[in-house]
Amino acid sequence: MEYIYSAMLLHSSGKEINEANVKKVIEAAGAKAEDVKVKALVAALDGVNIEEVISKAAMPVAVAAPAAVEAPKEHKKEEPSPEDQEKKAEEAAGGLASLFG
Repeated sequence: MEYIYSAMLLHSSGKEINEANVKKVIEAAGAKAEDVKVKALVAALDGVNIEEVISKAAMPVAVAAPAAVEAPKEHKKEEPSPEDQEKKAEEAAGGLASLFG
């Protein structure tokens, strides 16, 4: 991963992506640069327009989570009557009033 980051860092700073520069960046980060990996990276990036690749890179897109499917219920839950709802609302309001004195 540090090899890819070194190439991106060199590109963003306008430096040439060659073996010597990649090694310098990796070693400056405190890692040991392996010659085989450095050569492979430089060879793989030869002739690649990095700016174009970055602009075409897939951007993460938020995907809506699938809706949860509930199993059918055996019996329906009865809806509270309007009187019950009104009574509960009054009780809740009375409880809140006690908070404010």
